[in-house]
Amino acid sequence: MASWSLYVFLLLLSCDVAFLKKKKTEKKENILARGWGDDITWVETYEEGLKIMQESDKPLMVIHHLLECPYSQALKKAFAENNSIQKMAKEDFIMLNLVEETTDPNMAPDGYYVPRILFVDPSMTVRADIAGKYNNRKFAYESEDLDFLKENMEKAKKPYHTEL
Repeated sequence: MASWSLYVFLLLLSCDVAFLKKKKTEKKENILARGWGDDITWVETYEEGLKIMQESDKPLMVIHHLLECPYSQALKKAFAENNSIQKMAKEDFIMLNLVEETTDPNMAPDGYYVPRILFVDPSMTVRADIAGKYNNRKFAYESEDLDFLKENMEKAKKPYHTEL
């Protein structure tokens, strides 16, 4: 009888250990990523992004989008699948994706459309000089524009200087 109890105990223990190992290896969903890249550290708010940006001296990249917008969804899919953009976003930027507008009017220099991407320099300057390729929506990017976005991310990594 004692050996039967010991057998059941060891069986249950091995099941628990296997369950715990499986839980450890399962990838956690990054709820702040919203599909833009689970391996990227995302900040929750614009204010938090500004604070961490100044502490880290890395630029802030703000992605404005809507969950149900087909243009936002297409850009998100392309962004999440592009390894070089994911790497740069993870290593060189403080990242924020917003489905609600900020209270900072500088985050909508030419309107409140989506998707749009803006960069903020650690000097607290919104980089209006780093725009997309569309004249009527200067900060818009489409899923086909990732090479252009990558170039703009490279520009945003360089400090912005207002002095001559």
